[in-house]
Amino acid sequence: MPGRIRDVPGTTSEGVAQRSPGRFVDYVAIARPDHWVKHVFILPGIVLAQLLHRRELNELLMPIVIGLASAALLASANYVINEWLDSRYDRFHPIKSQRPAVARELSAPLIYLEYALLAVGGLALGLLVSKLFFVVAWLFLLSGLVYNVEPLRSKDRIYLDVLSEALNNPIRLTLGWAMVDSGTLPPSSLVLAYWMGGAFLMTVKRYAEYRSVSGTAGVENLALYRRSFRDYSERSLLLSAFIYAFMSAFFVAVFLIKYRIEYLLTMPLVAALFAIYLDIGLKPESSAQAPERLFKEHRLVAIVVLLVIAFVVLTVVDVPQLERLTDPHFIELPGG
Repeated sequence: MPGRIRDVPGTTSEGVAQRSPGRFVDYVAIARPDHWVKHVFILPGIVLAQLLHRRELNELLMPIVIGLASAALLASANYVINEWLDSRYDRFHPIKSQRPAVARELSAPLIYLEYALLAVGGLALGLLVSKLFFVVAWLFLLSGLVYNVEPLRSKDRIYLDVLSEALNNPIRLTLGWAMVDSGTLPPSSLVLAYWMGGAFLMTVKRYAEYRSVSGTAGVENLALYRRSFRDYSERSLLLSAFIYAFMSAFFVAVFLIKYRIEYLLTMPLVAALFAIYLDIGLKPESSAQAPERLFKEHRLVAIVVLLVIAFVVLTVVDVPQLERLTDPHFIELPGG
């Protein structure tokens, strides 16, 4: 029967959760400090801004430290409101039904107080970094509200759920950029590449989740857990992931050619990065479902390290022959 939970831990046969009172550790857990590792997406913004603007390194330490602390608090604020508002849906998920907001009886006033303290703390630290960082910090919080709060709640709408969640990627990129240079914005080609790349990551995550949850809790519960899954299929998720990957690669190439053509030599590594992540997403019980576990994927970590090394090397090594790629050129045939 629709709305009924099948084999979901921590619930009765009628779908009513058996909950015990919340503890202090539960309020800490819903802020998900273990997810702060996702701020690795801030680092390219820092590195690229430094490579392109060459600031004095001793001037960057405090803005980066304060900026990372601000981003961590803001992300936790978003996680708190996400887990709280998702609790009535997460009970249909075989794993997320164990989250504190589902399994425990938490206090709404304490939840909103926790959100406010994290948000205000993050914004206050952000103001110490720069005005640009502060504005982008507000956008970070706003994206969390658009994604989670009715009547917008973009996470319930097919395709918009991925695109709105993926906006956190260019936001994080810009936060990193603002730590180094608050007088400019990242190039639009880079922002779009990061956005489409994030959409690819989120779509593969949903594909892995679709296969896993529908196989254990059933397709019915999958749609009850996340409304957008009513309109998705494995086929549509894979096709959209391909489109996002293609668009991301296109904007990456535009950025590389415009700002330093030597970076174009990193494209094979970028392609390998997409392929390895997709391969991870195709595995049963894929770690793509929980991005904080991706650091255990050694191939993925290795290709990211190689990509970083390639960017650093190509920043100082000139390859003049590549300039010919930007000029019209035809191969002349004998006797033509």
